[in-house]
Amino acid sequence: MSLRAGDPAEIGGYPLEARLGSGGMGTVFLARTSSGRSVAIKLIHQHFAGDDEFRIRFRQEVAAARRVSGAFTAAVVDAAPEAEQPWMATTYIEGLTLAERITAQGPLDGAELRRLAIGLAEALRDIHRVGVVHRDLKPSNVVLSPEGPRVIDFGISRAVDQETLTMTGRVIGTPPFMSPEQLKAPRGVGPRSDVFSLGTLLVYAATGRGPFDADSPYMTAYQVVHEEPSLGAVPGPLRTVVESCLDKEPEGRPTADALLVLLRDLPSDLGGSTARGNGEGAGHPTRDVVTQHYVATPDTPAAPDTPATPVASASSVTPVPAVVTPDAPDGSGVVGSGIPAGAPAGIPTGRRPRRRWRPVLAAAVAVAAIGGGVAALRAGGLGADGGVRDGGKGAGVAARGPALPEGFRAWRTTVRGGRADIPDELRCVTHGDALFCGGGGVVATRVRVGDGSRTWTVKSPGVPVQGMHLAGATDDTVVGYRFADQDAPGGPPIEVVALDAGSGRELWSVPSGAQSLAVTGRNLDALVTGSLVLTVDAANSRLEARNAHSGEVAWTTPFPVGTQCAPVPVGPRLYAMCATNAELDALEVRHSTLYEIDRASGKLGEAVTVDGHAVPMGVTDGRLVLLQERREGPAFAGYDGVARFDPASGKVAYSRLAKTYAGTPGMAGDTVYVSGQTGLVTALDPATGRRKWSRQTGVEGASGPVAGADAVYFSSATGRVVALSPHDGTPLWSTDPQADGFTGEQGASPRVTVVGRALVVAAAKNTLFAFDTHKPPTSD
Repeated sequence: MSLRAGDPAEIGGYPLEARLGSGGMGTVFLARTSSGRSVAIKLIHQHFAGDDEFRIRFRQEVAAARRVSGAFTAAVVDAAPEAEQPWMATTYIEGLTLAERITAQGPLDGAELRRLAIGLAEALRDIHRVGVVHRDLKPSNVVLSPEGPRVIDFGISRAVDQETLTMTGRVIGTPPFMSPEQLKAPRGVGPRSDVFSLGTLLVYAATGRGPFDADSPYMTAYQVVHEEPSLGAVPGPLRTVVESCLDKEPEGRPTADALLVLLRDLPSDLGGSTARGNGEGAGHPTRDVVTQHYVATPDTPAAPDTPATPVASASSVTPVPAVVTPDAPDGSGVVGSGIPAGAPAGIPTGRRPRRRWRPVLAAAVAVAAIGGGVAALRAGGLGADGGVRDGGKGAGVAARGPALPEGFRAWRTTVRGGRADIPDELRCVTHGDALFCGGGGVVATRVRVGDGSRTWTVKSPGVPVQGMHLAGATDDTVVGYRFADQDAPGGPPIEVVALDAGSGRELWSVPSGAQSLAVTGRNLDALVTGSLVLTVDAANSRLEARNAHSGEVAWTTPFPVGTQCAPVPVGPRLYAMCATNAELDALEVRHSTLYEIDRASGKLGEAVTVDGHAVPMGVTDGRLVLLQERREGPAFAGYDGVARFDPASGKVAYSRLAKTYAGTPGMAGDTVYVSGQTGLVTALDPATGRRKWSRQTGVEGASGPVAGADAVYFSSATGRVVALSPHDGTPLWSTDPQADGFTGEQGASPRVTVVGRALVVAAAKNTLFAFDTHKPPTSD
């Protein structure tokens, strides 16, 4: 709605454009930053400005919102809690609130309901992880953004480690969605109060009514405390989970982490609410009278290795719910770099922090990365493209094609790392008939593909850098990373270690830099190419080439003055991708420079400039494909362009994407894929930037792609895998979760390794499992 007479023209230097809504505490306005970024500004009502108790509450709201800003909440852009009239600006993302969506279209069902439930549970997990209790989870505080639900408004939240304010005689919240303890003793509520509220929210989403609805707020509050919930219209599979959330006693409810496990085990299609059949739902909006709905979505010894155990497999498969969206307009793809209406205006992900390396290993765990190896950058992508012509019936891949490894049976195992307190994911590479896996607390382990047993394992004592996995393997050597024990003084924080492929015996090690992520967006500090290993020295000052097996130095090459570099393979050629120190220090690389590296001498060739924040994806037709990032200040907003570097001509060509795509990118064959947080996979043509197809899957937080003979595979940290046709995104099959993992990470490297007709999948907590692609594991 437009501004009203008496509304300010600007707040904190942000020009106001519209009034979004008003509630009991303040008014929310749409504003714009000097760079054109849309923000929502919450301006506290004047009559609260002199209330000391309220000012303390508002300061807590700002602190809580800053603390939880992430993939599932609204990022705080600016705030002035001490101003004469306090205000806070958050990321603005267009979308309906859950209350508006249910009122307009009725209850949710099927895959949509499941995605909402998982998204909200992940949001709650992230909120609780940083020690915050929301305390006002309700339909008007959930925004359905294109990238999934966002939880907003921390107006009555508090940090668990804070003293709760004494709200003299006041119970604050919304009765239909409050927990019993919140109504009886509001000062003592903890995280499981939010779990109760989430349970009520899911009932509302599934039926259009709350589980304790009554004719008055007083009767509603009484029923919350004393009566059983009304759950008859909730789909059966979801009902059991909701019942556990609505236990009257907090200790009887699951934690947000446990709730995630329960929700991920639900079928991909939950079915519909019985309320749909009798006309209920759309005509029964919540009794939530708050109109504030601003859309600002904006060291213990290691346990022994666990032996591999067989995994039951079945010939049937789980169908994947699917929605194919229309192709974008054809042409060059030059249709602008803006975001269309309804798309997120800014999604801060925290990935690719452009800063100089500091040897603080505890902080290194927070570094997010796209790449963990070089598989995605080899000539021809990750594998052969193919297609399945089964009409999308989920009948599996064609019978002909690659064979299973000899003696193969489905298996599952856990590879313990050097530190039992550091859960991590592994990544695997193949070389000949050998499979090597590593990452985090495991330098490397050699695994028998047939049964999952291990020949040897070499562990790492230190805290890993997230996303740094195996560098690669040769006929006789496997190269990985070792992280220094944080309790051991001195020594290099990260080492590149070469092991004998047959025995696991250490051959040599060398300190390593860790700046490649900032330069390229990928962890490529060490690169195995032919019989050489390229590394970056510990001072981040030069490239060093060694014989992979002996460690003998072949050559060293200093970086160009004033730059930091990382090695990037382009087919048979090698390049150094560099960025200036000034831009790295400013956390904003505006362009990168490519230099060809002479394999024999290490001498650098002529410089070729690549515009924008460019991330190397892979090679097609001999050209290096890079995605261009769109950034809003230091915040990553997605990818809005594609660049193609031709080594033969030394030229770079550019195409704009039809929109900004946020998520985890990758390349297989001649296609670039971006997989979104909520399971949307988009295939892009790197030659034109044109969208080939989009497909909604049930795999949240997926990484990939990995190409097989007739499919591309995506997998999440839970071990859920989906197989899609590379031609049109037709779903072939999907598996159920295999591990308790988190799906919130963006930019993870591919978790799937193809070995003939078998898939080896890495999941959370050092879990590895393998199965026949013709018999993917399903529910019992």
